[in-house]
Amino acid sequence: MISIEEARRLYVGAEAVHDFDHVLRVLALAERLARAEGADLEIVRVAVLLHDVARGWGSDDDFDHAQAGAEVARRILAGHPPDRVEAVAHAIAAHRFRRGPAPQTIEARVLYDADKLDAIGAIGVARAFSYGGHWGQRLWAAVPEEPDQLDFGSEHTPVHEYRVKLCRIKDRLLTESARRLAQDRHDFMRSFFERLEREVHGDL
Repeated sequence: MISIEEARRLYVGAEAVHDFDHVLRVLALAERLARAEGADLEIVRVAVLLHDVARGWGSDDDFDHAQAGAEVARRILAGHPPDRVEAVAHAIAAHRFRRGPAPQTIEARVLYDADKLDAIGAIGVARAFSYGGHWGQRLWAAVPEEPDQLDFGSEHTPVHEYRVKLCRIKDRLLTESARRLAQDRHDFMRSFFERLEREVHGDL
């Protein structure tokens, strides 16, 4: 339906956290999960290749890159069997963590989980600090007792992102295969941020 090289051209100029390297990492994870869960590999691959194609298009908080990406996929894949195009579009539309429709198919659940696995572990830490550096965030700041109440403003740091989102990902995954992979990544990430805080305070 679409090749890796065709998809790569759609990500030229993407920022480092959601560039084509991210897509390829998610693809490797998604193929592994798809085989374990019995998902349609072609649907999964195409959905992964196009899942972040609309990232960075909108400039306001209401812009939904997943919904926009689903529409782009429908246009790119026009001419292919409509049911398969819609399977790809649904997976893309349902891959967000904070909002969007819930994944209704095994292919959508595989994309969701693979995308979230790339947000945790060592690569998750690297991505959090890359994003923070891009936006001029501090390396560390104290996190309030109730991190859900955070104002995502100037004081948001990679540590806040860990407390608000990243530490919760393993419990929000949808497939057994992903949950097995997530534990080790989660443990590494937790250890990293615990050590970071100790070093910040001069304890190590």
